[in-house]
Amino acid sequence: MTKKQTARTVRPFQTAGLLALVLPALLLSGCTGNAPVPSATPSDAAWSSSYVAPAATEIAPLTGIAVTVGSSAHPSLATKIDNHVAARPQIAIDKTDLVFEELVEGGITRYVAVWQSSIPDEVGPVRSIRPMDPDIIAPFGGVVAYSGGQQRFVDRMNATGQVSAIFDYDTTGLFSRSSATAAPHNVILAAAEFVNRNEKVAPPVQQYAYAATNAGASASVDGSPISVINTRFSNSSARSWTWNADAAAYLRAQDGSPDLTAEGDQLKATNVVALRVNVTVDQSIPKTELIASGEASISTGGKTLPAAWSKASQTAPIRLVDANGVTIRLAPGNTWFQLVPNDTGSVDLVP
Repeated sequence: MTKKQTARTVRPFQTAGLLALVLPALLLSGCTGNAPVPSATPSDAAWSSSYVAPAATEIAPLTGIAVTVGSSAHPSLATKIDNHVAARPQIAIDKTDLVFEELVEGGITRYVAVWQSSIPDEVGPVRSIRPMDPDIIAPFGGVVAYSGGQQRFVDRMNATGQVSAIFDYDTTGLFSRSSATAAPHNVILAAAEFVNRNEKVAPPVQQYAYAATNAGASASVDGSPISVINTRFSNSSARSWTWNADAAAYLRAQDGSPDLTAEGDQLKATNVVALRVNVTVDQSIPKTELIASGEASISTGGKTLPAAWSKASQTAPIRLVDANGVTIRLAPGNTWFQLVPNDTGSVDLVP
């Protein structure tokens, strides 16, 4: 082999050897160059949330309003309330969950007022019981107060099992007479004290179906726009309810004048339920027949829906259904029931 051939043969191996020596050096040089080196970061402080879970809620049985769990764990209070002109303004009638207005003697009306969501310190003026009151009050299963009445009506009330406070027989100090008005329109009940004495009596069961919002109530969804509801119990007792969008409620008037509280606020209702009822007379005492059925109108949110009502027994709630037999959903809030006689009364709906 010539020297020239030997040089050509050896050169590739020499090149490979040089690369083998240079590459590690280049790699090492790259590792020790100006590339940024990660620096240690300080650890963040432990994070804590300021979120507070809302209190658990339940539905108040007589208004459909969501309330804190446990806040409704007390009995309802039903009281017979005077509506004679000399008894107005009544005490705490604006704090009720439910009011039932009924015809009594002389063409005037009285109330069965029911408190449960909140119990006022005092309510009144308290008046005597009437024959339909056990049928109205029995479904609530709470406590009841009235000033007296014919013994046959008192016996019927006692037969329901309600805990009764009766002014004529009370010796425990639950009642007093106000100096603001003359007797018999001045009997006042210590309402909160009465309920506290009977705190172990069970709260009422839910009586009616409720929508989650006013807009979801049956009348709001399917009803016709009605601005004024005029109800007449007799020639001497006219009532009206006018929808007020700002108040989101119906404002009440009696005999052409606003029906006001002692503070000058007009009484209002979220729902107005007018029931057409038969009224019988026993020994000159009118009785609204409630274990029966009939026509009704349900008003919520400025709209009114034709309906039917029925009550199967004394202890059964009043059932409200639409023309298709579907249960009516009231709006969450207070409700006034107008028990309007078929013969002497009327219901006039004004668009």
